[in-house]
Amino acid sequence: MNIVYNSENYYVVEYPQQRGYEVVDKQASRGTFFQGDVAEKFRASMMGVFGEDPSAEHVDEFLSDFGGLINFQMTLH
Repeated sequence: MNIVYNSENYYVVEYPQQRGYEVVDKQASRGTFFQGDVAEKFRASMMGVFGEDPSAEHVDEFLSDFGGLINFQMTLH
């Protein structure tokens, strides 16, 4: 497990063994998990965003585009 990104609004965790990424919207307390080919495309897009402008505002704006997919309610264990 590798934390790829962490801001006030989002965090992104990579799970290399599962070829997956978890994306959590902290403000909405919701998250999702991408795996396989979708995760690879997400990774490529994230790397592109970091290459363009690694500011939290820019990355958060990119992640906000996934709002419709971030649909699992987060619970604390």
